[in-house]
Order: sequence, then C-alpha cells, then structure tokens
Amino acid sequence: MSKKSETHTAGAESEKEKKPAGGQPAAEAEEAKAEKAEKTEKKDELAEVRALAEDYKRKWYSVSAEYDNFRKRNASAVSNAYRDGAAEAVLKLLPVADNFGYAYDSAADEKTKAGIEKVIKSFSTVLQSLGIEEIPVNAGDAFDEGVAEAVMNVPCAEGEVPNTVKLVLKKGYRTKDKVIRYAQVSVTV
Repeated sequence: MSKKSETHTAGAESEKEKKPAGGQPAAEAEEAKAEKAEKTEKKDELAEVRALAEDYKRKWYSVSAEYDNFRKRNASAVSNAYRDGAAEAVLKLLPVADNFGYAYDSAADEKTKAGIEKVIKSFSTVLQSLGIEEIPVNAGDAFDEGVAEAVMNVPCAEGEVPNTVKLVLKKGYRTKDKVIRYAQVSVTV
C-alpha cells in the first residue's frame, strides 16, 4: 500500500473509533448530553424560582393583611384614647357645672338667674358637641343602679314606693356607651 492509502485507511479507522454506535460523532453526543442536562438544570432552577416567588407572594399577602389589621386596631385605639381623654377632662369640669347649678338655685334676683342660666346652657352645648349627655334621673323615678348611685337612704313616707329616687343630689353624665359620672341620689327604703 502506498503511504497515501495507509494514511487514508488510518484516518478512516480513527473516524470509526470516534463514532458511537448510533452513528453520531462522540463530540455531538456529549454536546447533546450537556444540552439535555442544561435544560433539566434550567427546568429545576425555574421550578425553584417559581416556588420562591409563590412563597414571597404568600408572605406578602400575610404581611399586607397583618398591616391592615394593625392599622384598624391603631385607629380604634386612637379613637378610644381620644374619647376617654375627653371624658376624663369633662369629669374634672363637672363640679364647676354643679356649682353653677347650686348658684342658679340660690340666686335671689332674675338677672343673676338669667346670667347663670346662659353659662349652664353654654356648658351643656359644649358637652353635647363632645357627645356627652346628661342622664335623665328625676325624683319619683325607680332607682336604676346602672345610671345612679344611692348615696343616702330615706325611709318611705306614706304612699311612697320603696326603691324610688327621692332627691337628685348630683346629675349624672354619659357618652353613648359609657357612664362618665353616675347620678348621686337619695333613695327610699
């Protein structure tokens, strides 16, 4: 054989050695395996990223709901604190209103009574603007411990019913849902 044909035959044998049984060169087979592995790796990575995104989304919904609940609780707490603060301030001013009432009852002339009545009316308007109202307790009403406090017991006179308000000593005040000061009354026994 000539050198040319030997080289050609040797080259053909080396090509045969490189070719796998499927007929593809070894480099192409390795490339295909690498490509397939890369696709599998990308699918796994995509699945991980989707799971992570779903986890973040769930956490975001949770934190968002928690913040909304916090905001509502905080608004309620602020409202209650304001209402309680106003009630406490009014409670400290009620003795002044009581004194105006006593002054009105003991005033001798009509001009003085008219002046004191204006002050009492003005104070009542301020209380109403704050959502505070007087508790309606009058002499002769049945005693209700939910709105009145018995500070004195009086024996029943003839024809009187026991457990009845005999005299209102101090007026009571309340907001829509809370008594600020119970009315102080004397009660028949």
